[in-house]
Amino acid sequence: MPKGSNTPVPATALRVDVGWRSGPGVPDADASALLLAGGKVRSDADFVFYNQPAHASGAVRHEGKRQDGGRVTDTLLVDLTRVEPGIETVVLAASCDGGTFGQVPDLSIEVKDAAHGTVAARFDSTGATTETAFVLGEFYRRQGAWKFRAVGQGYSSGLEGLATDYGITVDEPQHAAPPAAPVAPPAPAAPPVAPPVTVPQPPPPPAAPPAPVRLTKVTLTKAAPSVSLTKQGGTSGSLHVNLNWEVRKQFSGWAAKLGRPVAMHADLDLDLCALWELTDGRKGVVQALGNAFGSLHQPPFIHLDGDDRTGASASGENLTVNLDHKHQFRRILVFVTIYEGARSFADLHATVTLRPQHGAPIDFSLDECTVPSTVCALALITNNGGDLVVQREARYLVPERGVSPQRTVDHAYGWGMNWTPGRK
Repeated sequence: MPKGSNTPVPATALRVDVGWRSGPGVPDADASALLLAGGKVRSDADFVFYNQPAHASGAVRHEGKRQDGGRVTDTLLVDLTRVEPGIETVVLAASCDGGTFGQVPDLSIEVKDAAHGTVAARFDSTGATTETAFVLGEFYRRQGAWKFRAVGQGYSSGLEGLATDYGITVDEPQHAAPPAAPVAPPAPAAPPVAPPVTVPQPPPPPAAPPAPVRLTKVTLTKAAPSVSLTKQGGTSGSLHVNLNWEVRKQFSGWAAKLGRPVAMHADLDLDLCALWELTDGRKGVVQALGNAFGSLHQPPFIHLDGDDRTGASASGENLTVNLDHKHQFRRILVFVTIYEGARSFADLHATVTLRPQHGAPIDFSLDECTVPSTVCALALITNNGGDLVVQREARYLVPERGVSPQRTVDHAYGWGMNWTPGRK
């Protein structure tokens, strides 16, 4: 589509892929959406991005990034049937982290039918220079139907400038005021004599305004692989860990009647797990295998939220850590195993996100797998004298013949546990 053009789109669930070509010196980018009524958001809740990944109506959800060869895609899921009547426009944007869009090659936005994968619209954005945010496109209502418009409008003020332009209140760092010069106290005066009066009760204080939106986040890389949760203010409440991956397709052979190959979804079953060790020496594992789902309010204070056994769930695999018991943790290793559906992690395009209840979210992508690995260490959380540190591992391990993935990751990190065979 050329810039400024529009096309009808089906009023259904759509997959919006913001993509670009990765490489040395290419900054990271993030997709976002704003739901507008009269050209502005109704409240900060109408902003969907990495720190606020789902709209309350269920109409828009930020799914996250994946890598496919040399290309990165950040995805938004938009269900136009669930957009509230007062919303007229859904703006689809991207922001650049650590650089400008002049450094981001082959930037594009593609709209697909989420159920069938058919492409409804595509816009390739070109000519960027110093912009750090872009409105790439928008869905808008016209005579009861939905259309997509290719916009291509850039901002040099980043995600903050884009957000505030549409009415978002952004959290700004607070700067301490300089200390005031000392002033001599006035001489005490005798209090005047006054008749007693009735003091009226003050009115109740107004309700506190909602907290402004925080735009900060942390992306871990090989060059900067660790971050302190303590310094980020994320050492209480829950820590939500998500693993999301692309469901691969494979050819099942030649169809007898059609005479051509038919694409089928692989039944890929990945299991998110965590080895844990407490300061009193107790240690164990949280995993679906053996129904060892853990507990949030008693040791190990880690709970596996569920087991995605189909690979079709958009939410991926999730576990939660109760950081209110951080003083009892010595270390936690989050890892993933292939239970069935593949012989290795090759061609698996996965993203790991750690979202503390307080503090900035932390994310990173897995590297390409070039070894026959069935277990990958994702992140190591350690308690260093009260400082909780998250370390990006992204380490593919190859089990020896007859050795389980769990025993393999245990041996690599020196956990020292005894393992017995188990089943789901």
